[in-house]
Formats: sequence, structure tokens, C-alpha cells
Amino acid sequence: MSANQLKLAFYGDDFTGATDTLATLSAAGLKTLLFMGTPKPEQLAAAGPLDCLGIAGAARSMGNAEQRAELEGVGRFFSELGAAVVHYKTCSTFDSAPQVGSIGLAVRTLQQQLRINTFTAFVGGQPNLGRYCVFGNLFAAFKKGGHAYRLDRHPTMSQHPVTPMHEADLRLHLAHQGLGDLGLVQYPSYDLSADEFDSLLAGEVSNHADGVLFDVGCFDHLHHVGKAIWHAARHEPMLAVGPSSVAQALIVHWAATAGTTISVVADAEMPAMTAPSESIDAGPAFVFSGSRSPVTASQLSMAKSYLHVPMAPRLLMDAANAAYTKVLDEVTDALKRGAHVLSYVTDEPVPGDVSAVKLAQACAEFVARVLSKAKPRRVGVAGGDTSSYTVKALNVWGLSYLGQLDPGVALCRLHSDDPGLDGVEVMLKGGQMGAADIFEKLLH
Repeated sequence: MSANQLKLAFYGDDFTGATDTLATLSAAGLKTLLFMGTPKPEQLAAAGPLDCLGIAGAARSMGNAEQRAELEGVGRFFSELGAAVVHYKTCSTFDSAPQVGSIGLAVRTLQQQLRINTFTAFVGGQPNLGRYCVFGNLFAAFKKGGHAYRLDRHPTMSQHPVTPMHEADLRLHLAHQGLGDLGLVQYPSYDLSADEFDSLLAGEVSNHADGVLFDVGCFDHLHHVGKAIWHAARHEPMLAVGPSSVAQALIVHWAATAGTTISVVADAEMPAMTAPSESIDAGPAFVFSGSRSPVTASQLSMAKSYLHVPMAPRLLMDAANAAYTKVLDEVTDALKRGAHVLSYVTDEPVPGDVSAVKLAQACAEFVARVLSKAKPRRVGVAGGDTSSYTVKALNVWGLSYLGQLDPGVALCRLHSDDPGLDGVEVMLKGGQMGAADIFEKLLH
């Protein structure tokens, strides 16, 4: 694969976010593969020529030392790859903290490895997911089509168990993570003439050493953002930070370029699919939910086609216990009988010595055991951290896109050297993503 073919290389700070970017690029007709780590030469060869290449990570849940080590390796690989734009894909709500999933630390680490001198672009807002950045402040809808809240007043994100968002101004939020000198392109500037806009942007770049934040309050704003990023990338490699709206902005700009074959949906909403064209005859489906968000709770209540198997956090943390084995056998036996099974973490208190990461890893281990014993061919995982650690627990090296279940929720195919895993269809869903009937959609 020639590096010059690559338009975009991206790293997702959790797996569900990485699959959203994979879906965004693939739906536009760009050949894209998501790797489960820095790919080996034989995996790159198996992928063939690519327009875009992604690496799915778990940096959002990592402490500083682990995150730095992860991104130093990723940055070196991206530097050798030579893609025009490197995208550090964050959660659409930018949830992070100085000591956990620090976006500031990620940016500093990647800048050092990429050795680029152009400005760093920060893209706020992703309208198709109900995320809006205006005058530097981020707003998020509680559910699709619902009321949008300023992030520090959002019913869920303001009370996130690991990275609660107490500041809606993204420049102030990122300043706490070491990015204290960010410029801002406010959305009324998009109505300026081309020369006036270029002059304004040049001023923001020259006066702010850490980069420039772009407002995105509606789909039409994406074209201006994509044009600004791509024009900078023509001169030297570019680092862009933000949710899948980074990819959306580039797609909109590329689609407007004469002679392009890239497609874009006018309202940035990718259509829900009835069935992917290459989908398998999946048989019984297994879903595991590690998310305990109100959105996921509503989705669990709507999943009428499944056998529900609750698991208390304390039980998940003790795999040697006979009760754990009993639940594992219940799930695998039901799948072998042809039943759809939905197992989920209950709202019971988490033991005091158990961190969110340890619980997510325990969830991942349970999913891996189910897949090993029952070998379902269609799987769903709910929860960003749970999804990240689940794929890490499997012998999988890549994901390709099959179709879209809901905005922000893709159905993908696993690529593995293990024939029991290769070709398995998987839905990875963040806790805030998907309509109330998302688990039913996975079946049909």
C-alpha cells in the first residue's frame, strides 16, 4: 500500500467511536479498514489498497502513562504512513479529564511523533448525533431528536462516573488538559467572503499556539471546516481532533471537488439499513451491555425478543465462583438452543476496590468466554469501555463496515486468523447511542 494513496488515518479513543468513523468513511464510498492495533505488514497486505486507515484504541479510559505509551507507537506508525490528515477521534461529547483519557496529552504526544508544524484543528459538534458547538460551547441532545442541553447541564454527561463534564466551553475544558491557547472560529464567520475567512483563520492560527477550534452547529458548517483542514493538509500533514464530524467535514469538501467519486448524504444522516448486502444468516444473537446509562436502560426494556440474563458487578468480578459458571452456562446453553440472549450489568453497587476499567475488562472477559463456547455469529456490545476491552480480549485484527443500524451505531465484520471469529458480525454501541429499539434492529 502506497502511503500517498491515504487521504486520512485515524485513531479512535474508544472502539465505538472508531466504528462510527469507519462507518462514516465507508458509507461515503471510501475503502476503509479499522485495525485493532498498529497493523502488521501481512495485515496491511491483506487489506489491499485503502483510502483511509483506522486504529481502534481505548485511550479514553487510560491513565496518562498508559495513554502516552499507546499513542507514541501509533504516532510513529502514522508518521511513517504519511497520510495527508491524521485524525485523533474523540467522543462526540469530548468527555475526558487531565488524568483519564486526556485529549491534551493525546495531542501533545501525537504532535511530537508526527513532527508537523501546521496548526492543529479541533472540530466541535456532530449534528447527526445531536451534538452542536456554537461560540465554542458544546451542546448535546439527551436522545435522538430530543432537547439539547449545554454539556455541563446534560443529565448524563454532567454526571459521568469517570469523566463528568463540568465545563461546556471546549477551550476551557481543554485548557485543564494542557491546551491553554486555542483559537476559535465562530460559526457566523462562515458567512464571510473566502478572502475574509482565510484572513480570519490565519489570524487565529498565528495568535494561538495550541490550535484552533471550529464551531459546528449544523450540517452546512462542515464544508467550511473540511475546506480549511484540507487546504492546510495540502502543504504538510495535518492533525485534526474531534468526533466523526472531522471525517464528515472532509467528505463534504471532497464531494464538492470537481471529478470526485465520493458521495455524501445531504443532511449527514446515514440511512438506517434493513439488511447489509453481504450479511450472513446469523442465527441466534448475543448482546452484552456494560453500559448503565438511562438511554441503554430504555433500550434494554425494549428488547423483547431476547432472553434477559442480569449480572451483578460483584458476580462479574469473580470468574472462579460457581455462580459465575452457572450464568455462563445459562447464556451459552440458550444460544446453542437458538435463543437470542441479552446479558447486562445490573445497577447494584460496584465493589469499592473495583475501578470502571476493571469492571469493563471483566465484562469483556465474559463476552470472550461466551463467544468461545457458543460461537454466535452476530454479537452486540453496549458501552464504550466495554466495547473497547471486548474487542481487545478477542483474537481479532480488523473490522470492516457492513451497514448502519442507527446514527452512531454500525454493524461491522470481524477479521481474525481464528475461523471461529472471522466473519462474525458485531455491533459496538456507546451508552448514549441508538434508538430505543436498537437491540431489536440488530436481529432484523
